[in-house]
Amino acid sequence: MTQEQQLLYFEWEMSVPKKPISIPKFRTEAEEAVWWDAHPEVAAEIMRRAIKSGKTKGAAPLKTVTIRLPAPDIEAAQDLAHQKGLPYQTYIKMLLHEALKKERSA
Repeated sequence: MTQEQQLLYFEWEMSVPKKPISIPKFRTEAEEAVWWDAHPEVAAEIMRRAIKSGKTKGAAPLKTVTIRLPAPDIEAAQDLAHQKGLPYQTYIKMLLHEALKKERSA
């Protein structure tokens, strides 16, 4: 695509009114997962609109830490993370983030 064609496409895209994105209500998490797997273009469009509008924020810088946790806690985190289809370290980070957010608002 030439630069002129890209510019024309961009102008056309900006002039086309955007349809609201319709996401159904789900009865279960499994039903929702199946729907999202079948409609990846919806997630891509939501992200594209968020980036375009400036509503996305950059990721916070990460710092590596080492902590000692009881083995049963690690095993429980691994089991729960597996049920949710997540890596256990990501799951632990999510739990920590939510707990800190809750503490700050208390």
